[in-house]
Amino acid sequence: MEITHIEHIGIAVKSIEEQLPYYENILGLKCYNIETVEDQKVKTAFFKVGKTKIELLEPTSEDSTIAKFIEKRGEGVHHIAYATNNLDEALKEVESKGVRLIDKEGRPGAEGLTIAFLHPKSTGSVLTELCEHPDK
Repeated sequence: MEITHIEHIGIAVKSIEEQLPYYENILGLKCYNIETVEDQKVKTAFFKVGKTKIELLEPTSEDSTIAKFIEKRGEGVHHIAYATNNLDEALKEVESKGVRLIDKEGRPGAEGLTIAFLHPKSTGSVLTELCEHPDK
């Protein structure tokens, strides 16, 4: 598996609108995309920091994964996402090495990415996302 870079760091927040001033006015970052991913019950906001992005994740439903995360752990870092050129091969490889998969195959994510998550019980307690860009 070839990891090309850290694609983004996902941060769970109760409200994107409440967090925007910190990222824009304090850190000087520019939010360049806000979108809702209906099937994941989440609203996302993206900021670029070099080649890496920060993704704010706001739950759009009380039963969403992000809402449950915030309820259990509070706001904060939710996951780290790595870009790969071949998501299907990467999933096969990590599974063959004993890593527990949350997603057995890629699914649509924000910004047109194909994504899959690895279970934190197999990744040192860090929820790990693998991403493949559509224009690879």
